Amino acid sequence: MRCQVSVLYFARSAELAGLRCETLSVPREITSLQLWEEIVKVHPRLALIRDQVVFAVRQEYVLLGDQLLVLQPGDEVAIIPPISGG
Repeated sequence: MRCQVSVLYFARSAELAGLRCETLSVPREITSLQLWEEIVKVHPRLALIRDQVVFAVRQEYVLLGDQLLVLQPGDEVAIIPPISGG
């Protein structure tokens, strides 16, 4: 079963994706790494930041890996690359 989620892109991820937000249809039960791969299918340039990105799902940080996510329609997924500053 699939559901529609809102994907928000910040900083470098927005530059690479060419937009700040969109709605994507993804499997309801998916690992964080599989979710990343679904997003990269739509925006292949995001693969450039794969080792630096962090997700936030429903405003909770999630590392890319085997963590199982059970998504609900309308959930918010944020793609957060590293932010430099000092």
